[in-house]
Amino acid sequence: MGGTGKVPLMRSKRCSDCGEIKPATEFWKNKSSKDGLAYYCKPCFRLRNSRSYRKGQAKLGKVPRPYRSLSDVPEGMKYCPSCRETKPTDAFGSNRAEKSGRAAYCRPCHNKAMAEIRARNHGSERNYLLKLRYGVTEERVKQMIAAQGGICVICLRGEPKHVDHSHLTGLLRGVLCFKCNGGLGQFSDDPRCLGDAADYLEFDGPHAYRMTLELGVPAIDGHAHRRAGVTLSGEKVRLSGSNRQNHLRRRYGIHEADARWLLDLQGGWCAICGDAPAEHVDHDHETGAVRGMACGGCNSGMGQFGDDPLTLRRAADYLLGQLVKEISLPGGVSRLSFTLPDVDPATVPAGGWEPHREADGRHRRKAWKEGDGEGRAWVDLCLEKIFAALAESAGRRRAG
Repeated sequence: MGGTGKVPLMRSKRCSDCGEIKPATEFWKNKSSKDGLAYYCKPCFRLRNSRSYRKGQAKLGKVPRPYRSLSDVPEGMKYCPSCRETKPTDAFGSNRAEKSGRAAYCRPCHNKAMAEIRARNHGSERNYLLKLRYGVTEERVKQMIAAQGGICVICLRGEPKHVDHSHLTGLLRGVLCFKCNGGLGQFSDDPRCLGDAADYLEFDGPHAYRMTLELGVPAIDGHAHRRAGVTLSGEKVRLSGSNRQNHLRRRYGIHEADARWLLDLQGGWCAICGDAPAEHVDHDHETGAVRGMACGGCNSGMGQFGDDPLTLRRAADYLLGQLVKEISLPGGVSRLSFTLPDVDPATVPAGGWEPHREADGRHRRKAWKEGDGEGRAWVDLCLEKIFAALAESAGRRRAG
């Protein structure tokens, strides 16, 4: 074997440090040694490296963490170098870049480290999320809130905390309160549905007309109906004693047969949007009057907007781009306007929006409901402009 130049294979070897005889697999390879293996076993080799590393760190005035052997970690566990605790592997997030398939830090430490990095690079966690989701900074959002007079532009009551954007174009529209922002989502950003919901609440829509034809009134007085002892179809009430029957009687003053009658009257569809199955009994929270059956989105959306037709119409105009406008002032500056008649947001004191809100509601109700269908035609025209702008934007993207 003298002319081959190959190192003879060994089954075991004595470690020069610990003096133990161990299998050859417990030694790193070393071509410069006679047997092709390192002089020290792997644990001793790591210990030597650790001493060398800590000696160098001490010269730099640093205090590294105590040495920890890999063999100290049981099967199915992993050591977190941040909190210095050994935890189950499930406590670590996934990371395909790591050999173990798990992140280096446990989830709490990983989240803390990411927050520190974002704060260091972007100023704050909120600033990072605003730039990531909407492409604006926290300072820009503060400027938008100040331009709005520190009020939600839709309801003119809530505190603006949530940045709102178009899910179609990605463009920012304003800063809203929690309820208005959630309400737009429940109505799927549909201005027509918002306008129909306002009519529905004022008993001035097709559903109220059907109810009046069938019952003589646009809504059901739950308390009086409970005392009558008959269903809406005129039959004598038969109590089933089921949980649903008890819930309907206790909360709305109607019976299970009444709910089925309403569903039949509506063809099974929502009384507001007409696009989704009616699943919820809708009622006035103040009077208890049952107005009809609504889908989950419309029922929740009206609740988010406080069952307020004024706010619903303002929300519809907001989506149509007819609520918030920019007015140019002398000196090359501008300000926002979002009420009719126009009022400078900077001149309205805290808690002083209610008179302007009521006056605006009268103007918008007239624009939506009067003029022999001009209000609906105006909505259609606004929507047509929005869709045309979207088509033009898509065409530019394809051309680019």
